[in-house]
Amino acid sequence: MNFQSIRAYVLAFINDEDGLTIVEYAVAGGLITLGAVAAFITLGGNVSTAITSLGCAVKGQTC
Repeated sequence: MNFQSIRAYVLAFINDEDGLTIVEYAVAGGLITLGAVAAFITLGGNVSTAITSLGCAVKGQTC
C-alpha cells in the first residue's frame, strides 16, 4: 500500500456522507430519549404527589 492509495482512501472517506446521516439519527435519537426521560421524571413527581394527596383525603387527614 503506497501513499497515493492511502491518500485516495482518506479522501474517499472524508467525502463519503453516508456516515453523517447515521450520526444525525443517533444525535436525534439521543435528544428524544433525553426529553422522554425528563418528561417521565417530572410526571413521576407530579403523580406521586397526587397519589399521596388522594391517600390522605381518603383517610380524612391533611397532608
